Amino acid sequence: MVNNQSVREFVIVGFTDIAHTYNHKLIFLLFIFLYIFITCGNGVVSLVIIFYSHLHRPMYLFICSLSVVEICIITTVYPTLLALFLEGKAYISFDYCFFQMYAFDAFVVTENYLLTAMAYDRYVAICKALRYHTIMTFNTCKILICSCWILGFLSPLAMIILVYRLPYCGPNVVEHIYCDSSPLLTLACSSTNLDVTMDLSVSSFTIILNSVFIVFIYSNILLVILKMRTSVERKRAFSTCTSHLIMSLIFYGSVAFMYIQLQQSYSPEYDLASAIHQSVLTPLLSPLVYSFRNKEIKGFIKKLLRTDAIQGPNRLKKSS
Repeated sequence: MVNNQSVREFVIVGFTDIAHTYNHKLIFLLFIFLYIFITCGNGVVSLVIIFYSHLHRPMYLFICSLSVVEICIITTVYPTLLALFLEGKAYISFDYCFFQMYAFDAFVVTENYLLTAMAYDRYVAICKALRYHTIMTFNTCKILICSCWILGFLSPLAMIILVYRLPYCGPNVVEHIYCDSSPLLTLACSSTNLDVTMDLSVSSFTIILNSVFIVFIYSNILLVILKMRTSVERKRAFSTCTSHLIMSLIFYGSVAFMYIQLQQSYSPEYDLASAIHQSVLTPLLSPLVYSFRNKEIKGFIKKLLRTDAIQGPNRLKKSS
């Protein structure tokens, strides 16, 4: 790719005003804590699923993959975000800026596809319960997860290439917490109508297609649940969907709200709020929703903690 530009680096200043208004060191420590909590939370969920063979089932493999995606999302964004609170601004090279934008978009789109695949898994589990193990085999689950990752990394390529090839001759100040297409398009020295249209079209198509599919899936699930004979069956069936439904509403609600706003006018403040939602709130809630609402994951975590608590004193006695 060849781009005609004179800008060699960008300056990220998304939180400059906040950092100057409030105690930037306190905010820095807060986000350090959030990063550790989100990483540990998602990491524990994924490691429990990986190391306990009893959890090697489609639903848990999807949750494990989703937890890995959440860790990747915050790891992509947080280095720039933390630098904002320490220095008031973050300097990022031209090429790394686009790498960060591509990585973030790829992981978010991968999460989008994973949520869709998880909805299909819940549909099969409830609407085709007797055939679940023949439809959702281990190989089928692996193919779905790999497809989500491949599609996630292929989908943003066209947009990244278009934005990268635009001329950037100054200014180079990005009003955001990381490099993103929306603020970068405002810095280009040429017309960006085609790029904005393509960005909205491709992103909207991907989001709308997956969200409509999820709505269709849950409409069928609801019809099946309502036809169940007893309230116990209905409650059990609905409980298997609750965690996924909550995460889907959080994810698609945030994304839909963001693109509705972008179609009206670009607002840096609104874009910042949407970015914080995607890079902080969703990864933060994911382990809480899936671990605290899932009895099996909760049970294995408690078992692991009890084992460590028992083995700890025993190891000390042996060493003494």
